[in-house]
Amino acid sequence: MAILMESTTTTPFEAAAAGTGMKPPSSPPCSGARGARLPRSTVHRLFVKVAEAIDRRWRWDRFPTIVSLGLLKGIRDNLRALNLFDTNDAESLPKLDPEPAARYLVSRTVDGAYNDLSVPAMGMAGTRFGRNVPLRFTEPEDGERLMTPNPRVVSRMLLARGPQMIPATTLNVIAAAWLQFETRDWFSHGTDPERPFQVPRPEGDDWPNDPILLPRTRRDPHASGEMPRTFVNTETHWWDASQIYGSTEQFQQAIRKSTLGPGKVAIGADGLIDVDPVLLASSGGVDGWWLGLELLHTLFMREHNTVCDMLHAAYPSWSDDQVFDKARLVVAALIAKIHTVEWTTAILGQPTLRIGMRTNWFGIAGERVRTLFGRLSDGEIISGIPGSPTDHHNVPYSVTEEFVAVYRMHPLVPDEFDLRSTADPHRRQQLAFLDGAGLNAHPVLQRVGASDLLYSLGTAHPGAVTLHNHPRFMQHFRRRDGMVIDLAALDVLRSRERGVPRYNEFRRLLQLPEAVSFEALTHDRQKAAELRSVYASIEDVDLTVGLFAEPPPAGFGFSDTGFRIFILMASRRIKSDRFFTTDFTPQVYTPEGMAWIDANDMSSVLVRHYPALAPMLRTVRNAFAPWPIPEEALATGRGAGT
Repeated sequence: MAILMESTTTTPFEAAAAGTGMKPPSSPPCSGARGARLPRSTVHRLFVKVAEAIDRRWRWDRFPTIVSLGLLKGIRDNLRALNLFDTNDAESLPKLDPEPAARYLVSRTVDGAYNDLSVPAMGMAGTRFGRNVPLRFTEPEDGERLMTPNPRVVSRMLLARGPQMIPATTLNVIAAAWLQFETRDWFSHGTDPERPFQVPRPEGDDWPNDPILLPRTRRDPHASGEMPRTFVNTETHWWDASQIYGSTEQFQQAIRKSTLGPGKVAIGADGLIDVDPVLLASSGGVDGWWLGLELLHTLFMREHNTVCDMLHAAYPSWSDDQVFDKARLVVAALIAKIHTVEWTTAILGQPTLRIGMRTNWFGIAGERVRTLFGRLSDGEIISGIPGSPTDHHNVPYSVTEEFVAVYRMHPLVPDEFDLRSTADPHRRQQLAFLDGAGLNAHPVLQRVGASDLLYSLGTAHPGAVTLHNHPRFMQHFRRRDGMVIDLAALDVLRSRERGVPRYNEFRRLLQLPEAVSFEALTHDRQKAAELRSVYASIEDVDLTVGLFAEPPPAGFGFSDTGFRIFILMASRRIKSDRFFTTDFTPQVYTPEGMAWIDANDMSSVLVRHYPALAPMLRTVRNAFAPWPIPEEALATGRGAGT
């Protein structure tokens, strides 16, 4: 049934949304403040102060679940008040017509513009990353400080994986692929290989050249001075599935294929992606492309086309653009839901987080109440963030440099995994990661098949996010342009270059107590000794190293320090986006689209497109947890191949 009807209204917004009941956003426009704070009641200020004091003294995760949930809310509210800072200014923001095309009042734009109708350029591609720490603490490191300690020494002495990967046994490799799939939606800085950093080759190092050349981050075109303090996101800042749909018209037009049906994207007759792989992998770089990404892009491009079929059946008169736009809304929201209530609860496997992340999406009333009765309240606590009023917490929305820094989790990447067959799990063959990376990914997928590859990744473990677990092949990685890089060293250098504070300063700026010694940081004498051999002082420890050295809370796949940025930005990515808040309605998404989001999860998407996976997923509560392998298959040796 059609939901768009004739209207006598005349404003562009009303003309686009005629008959939908939609209204222009009623929240006040964001002022562009660089950290201005919303007023809070005396009771709320006291609650936040008490929560922060208890957390500093004992840490939130050491309390019963109901108390921990209250503490986390206080911590998040305090971070919202103290750790959001804008870096854009009038010169850096694109100048846009305040009146968007009528189409984009009820759909996402390719470059992220017009999400906030009062500040059209907010969050669009080409705008600056924000910050989670006061701007006076974001000075890029330079000179001797930039190279102290030498990033290559940090890479070899503290980050390099040993002979065996340390596994994350509560996760599967699909969880590792998912994180990279998502970060390609959220951010990319781009690189400037023409002005490389010159890292002195340490004594005794086997690197062939001295100095070691590592690419700088691409300059902000609006920044002044030799050492820019701001950098630009080449992708949209919004959670809009831009890794699939692109952040440029060229990319989006290349993936669309209306000859398959209204709104559809380029999936070939073989069920695989029918797009130039170089273009598809361009966001984030072809060098980072591998089988896990190829599989997830294939899966959700197929899901997009299935949603298009559903919408076309319900609204046969809709144009190609109308079907595409609505299908994109539905798929992006489904991905956000999967990430919030499934991926997050897999990697942060702690009871408080399982409840907390579901509350983020469904509210404390729960999924069943929301399904039966809809929202009970505008408040995010009762009925969840999706569908609640938009709120930027008085600071313009953007992805932040600190958010990028805490999501450097390359230890998740395995060196190899077993190829298994859904028909015969006894037969398996080892595949090195690089043999399915870059432009090798598509031929391997064609040869092995998506079902068997997904089963292979679903039954394999990623690496744990800890010291001495960064893949060794990434420490001497040849890019397509011929440049050889040490990605572990580059991870360290990136935070220094971009002015992300080092570990102890980072903790202080998040209202956390600093580590007073290497032993206090890691709780492990051997690791403390290794840290002391590299760093002259606990204050010198790099953020990435500190995050990997810090013992995480029970069940967590990464540190509590990194988690602070997560609890702030995970909800912000939903709360600031009008398509997840004021416009997360049947009038914008269609009733059928909303029902699709409600009814589906990662398992249902996998089984819909690859039915052979149904028996494996039947006994798995979370598709990102390890899938079952028959006991007799585990007992056999390696087969000759699949």
